[in-house]
Amino acid sequence: MLLLFFLYKFSNSLLRAGRDALRTSRAFANKPVDSYLQVLQIFLIFILLTLTVSIFTGSSPWSFLVSLGAASAVLMLVFKDTILGFVASIQVSANDSVRVGDWIEMPKYGVDGDILEINLNNVRVQNFDKTIVTIPTYTLLSDAFKNYRGMQETGGRRIKRAINIKISTIRYMDESDLSELKKISLLTSFIEEREQRIREYNSKHNFDSDVKVNGRRMTNIGLLRKYITFFSESNPDINQEMTLMVRQLPPTSKGLPVELYMFTKGTSWAFYEDTMSDIFDHLFAAIHYFDLEVFEEPSSDDIRGLLQ
Repeated sequence: MLLLFFLYKFSNSLLRAGRDALRTSRAFANKPVDSYLQVLQIFLIFILLTLTVSIFTGSSPWSFLVSLGAASAVLMLVFKDTILGFVASIQVSANDSVRVGDWIEMPKYGVDGDILEINLNNVRVQNFDKTIVTIPTYTLLSDAFKNYRGMQETGGRRIKRAINIKISTIRYMDESDLSELKKISLLTSFIEEREQRIREYNSKHNFDSDVKVNGRRMTNIGLLRKYITFFSESNPDINQEMTLMVRQLPPTSKGLPVELYMFTKGTSWAFYEDTMSDIFDHLFAAIHYFDLEVFEEPSSDDIRGLLQ
């Protein structure tokens, strides 16, 4: 018995040493090594118990294993979570769906943070508020989750936010409006080129220029979109190699959404928020140059002013 005990302790120590060695290896740094260790430990304990029972009963180990076959259903029920966790660990590792250090999000379980550990029975995640959530390993297969590793590896984090423009402020631009907007350096060459093309088109088709809806004309909302595009293309914090566009979304009761869709050059949270805030700080301040207004819900002061 003592010999069996010491053999188990020695084997267990070898397994732990192998686990620590694998953790220092780059190839296994993000793999669920703890899951494999726990499976081998369970296997060693099973062998130890089998040999112990065989020594005390004086029977062959094979007869003990045969007797366990009748209790296999009970064992499957007892070790259900362990079996599910082991299978999940293998599939997660084989498919490379999650790694230690990945940022995952599972709203159903209140998970929104980095994976600290993946073992046989559970996954430990540290949320960004520094709380730690533990979920069963097999939920990585049975439930949907969002992994932000792809975003981090591409080096760009998406900005997808809209400014709601008050529709009643959208209008055609006349000559005086365009002359003022030409003073904006980002728009000067665009307006001049656009004016020439519009003038040639309207002249060719002999439109009545007194009616503004005839022919082609520039609008303040169109020039705003172009300005945002040029401003974003000149921003050193925006990734120019990834999708960059300024588009209109379907109008709603809250106005016409003008959406910015682009990616920052970095993925860190602070950099992303600073970059996005700087862009919208500038746009909210610049929008009055286009004689446009941002839609806002009436406040109590607005209603009070109407009643007076």
